[in-house]
Amino acid sequence: RRPLPQSIELLTRSHLRDHGGEFGYVGIDAILEQMRRKAMKQGFELNLMVVGQSGLGKSTLMNTLFKSKVSRKSVKPDPEERIPKTIDIKSISHDIEEKGVRMKLTVIDTPGFGDQINNENCWLPIMKFINDQYEAYLQEEINIDRKKRIPDSRVHCCIYFIPPTGHCLRPLDVEFMRRLSKVVNIVPVIAKADTLTLEERDFFKQTIREELRANGIDVYPQKEFDEDAEDRLINDKIREAIPFAVVGSDQEYQVNGKRILGRKTKWGTIEVENIAHCEFAYLRDLLIRTHMQNIKDITSNIHYETYRVRRLNESNGHFSIQPSDHAAVPPKANGQHEEQPAVLQANGVPPQLEVLSHEL
Repeated sequence: RRPLPQSIELLTRSHLRDHGGEFGYVGIDAILEQMRRKAMKQGFELNLMVVGQSGLGKSTLMNTLFKSKVSRKSVKPDPEERIPKTIDIKSISHDIEEKGVRMKLTVIDTPGFGDQINNENCWLPIMKFINDQYEAYLQEEINIDRKKRIPDSRVHCCIYFIPPTGHCLRPLDVEFMRRLSKVVNIVPVIAKADTLTLEERDFFKQTIREELRANGIDVYPQKEFDEDAEDRLINDKIREAIPFAVVGSDQEYQVNGKRILGRKTKWGTIEVENIAHCEFAYLRDLLIRTHMQNIKDITSNIHYETYRVRRLNESNGHFSIQPSDHAAVPPKANGQHEEQPAVLQANGVPPQLEVLSHEL
C-alpha cells in the first residue's frame, strides 16, 4: 500500500485526536460550517414593506429596528412634504453590516395610504407592486440565459400599522389585510402604543385578534405553515401576542447609568427595548433574530409559487388555443396559408417557449 502524503496523514491524525479516536468518523457535521461560509460570502437580502396612514411612526420604527437611518424620510428629508393624492410607493435600499454579516435591506414605503377622504380600493397599487415584483422574478427565471443569482425584489414581509384607537379595526384595516394576506406575509402592529394604558392595550389586542379570526385573515406566522410540534409551540406564543404594541424612537437617553433608546415624557422615560414598556423587542426578534429565514421561505415557496403556477396556467391556456387560431387564418391567393408573426412576451420569448422552458 502506498503511504499517505504527510499533509493528509497529519490531517487524519488531527481528526482522530479531536473526536476521541472515533472509528468511522465521516465529518458530515462540517457541512454546517461550509454553509455558514457560503452564506457569509453571499450576504443576505430582506425586503420590508411598511403600510399605514401618515403620523403613525413608520419611519421611526424602521430606524429603531436597524439602529440606523434606513427610512425614506431619513434619506430625503422634506419639511414641506404634502400628503400625496395617490399612493406613491418608494423603495430605499441599504447595505448593513454587523459582525462580518452583510445584509441588503430594502424598505418599501407607501405614502398616501389611508390619508384620503375616499380610500376606496387604495390597496390596489400596493397589490400591483407586490405582483409586479413576482412577475419580474418569474421573467428572470424563464430566461434562457438567466443570471446565476436572480436579484430578489419580492416583498418578504408587510408591516401593517394599526392606529391606536383602542376600540376596533377600521373597515380599511380589515379589507387591506384580508386581501393582502393572500399574497404576502403580514405582521400587524399597534402604532404608538404608549398612547394607551396597559388595560386599553390588552383589550385592543384581544379585539383585533377576534376580528382577524372572524374575517378569516391569516397574518404571519400562519398556522398551516407550521412544520412540526416545536414550531407550532413557538408560533402559538407569537400568535397570542400579535398584534405587537410597539413604540419607536431613535433618541438615546441615560437611564440608571445606561444609554437606551426611548421616549421622554413628564412622567418618565419609555424604554423601547424594555418588554415591560412595549413589545418592540418581540417584533425585532420575529423579523430579524428568529423568523427571518422562515419569512423568506414562505414568500418563495408559498406566495411566489402560487403566483408562478397561476401565470403558467395562463400561459398553458394561451398555448392550447394556438392551433385553432392558426386554422382560422385565411389562405392567400395561391391557396397557401399566410404565416402570422409570433406573439412575444415582455422578455422577447414566445409563450410556447416559456411553457417549454418550465417543463424542461
